[in-house]
Amino acid sequence: MTLTDFIGTLAAVLTTASFLPQAWHTFTTKDVSGISLGMYSVFTTGVAGWLVYGLLLEAWPIVIANVITLALAAAILVMKLRYR
Repeated sequence: MTLTDFIGTLAAVLTTASFLPQAWHTFTTKDVSGISLGMYSVFTTGVAGWLVYGLLLEAWPIVIANVITLALAAAILVMKLRYR
């Protein structure tokens, strides 16, 4: 693994992991009162863009991290729409 790949993988793991506490809290409490619908809509769209970008580059750390983050963000967005 090159230094560049290591840095990309580490960044992907850290940013995806940082998202897990919010996702876990939302899934367990179903409390979406503190979540901005606008922010999560834009965020989820941005993550989808990063996923496409990673696929086009065949940059697997970007792809894997954004598949996981997109699934979590989309689930939270659906819960925001459902439980508001």
